This record gives sequence, structure tokens and C-alpha cells, in this order.
Amino acid sequence: MPQRIGAVTLLVPDYDAAISYFCGVLGFELVEDRPLEEGKRWVLVRPRGATGTAVLLARAASEEQARRLGDQTGGRVFLFLETDDFEGDHARYVAAGVEFTEEPRDEAYGTVAVFKDAFGNRWDLIQPAA
Repeated sequence: MPQRIGAVTLLVPDYDAAISYFCGVLGFELVEDRPLEEGKRWVLVRPRGATGTAVLLARAASEEQARRLGDQTGGRVFLFLETDDFEGDHARYVAAGVEFTEEPRDEAYGTVAVFKDAFGNRWDLIQPAA
């Protein structure tokens, strides 16, 4: 079997707030929400209809992890959300109050704009070039 990345972990302050944001505001689907030991949960979300890599929403469990909320990559864009309808998704996110840190721009690799999720992580919304 070929290898693949099944999930990437995103630290969040609260499971339910993260599910509400990712599924309610960004339109992701809840793939799994299973209780684990010590009040932890296994919470996977991914863009609606996607079959690839999921995002594991992990509640910060220590002071060190809590300090890294919203800045897991030292201020760089962390995740890249690809779309085939940049204008529609961008307009929907703006209407939902998503904070974009720049205006959309065209690059050689596609149309892109950086936004921050509810926890401060920087994402690219990108429609790859044809």
C-alpha cells in the first residue's frame, strides 16, 4: 500500500468551538468525533466532499501547547485550502466574518488570499492555476 498523510494536527483551545468554526463557518464536514481517555477526543474534520488528508483538532493539553495556539509555524501560512471556486468561497467566507489578511491576488500557481482561522492560524485559500 502506498503511503499517504491521513491527518495533520491543529491545536485548538476547545473541541466544540473548533468543530463549530470548521464545520459551521468554513463548511467542513465532521468525519469523526470519538471520546478518548482523560477527557480527550479524536476529532477529524475535512473540507466537505474531500477524501484526502483530514485535520485532527487537538485540544491544547499543556501550557506549552496553549502558548502555540494560532502560531504552530512561527507566523507562516500553515494550511492550504484548495478550491475550484475561489470567488464563491472567498465571498462566502467574507460574509461569514472570516478574517482575510490580504486581498486576493493572482500568482503563477493560482489565485490566492491568506486568512486567519478563529484561533489565529494562517491559511491560504487557493484556486490552483489550470
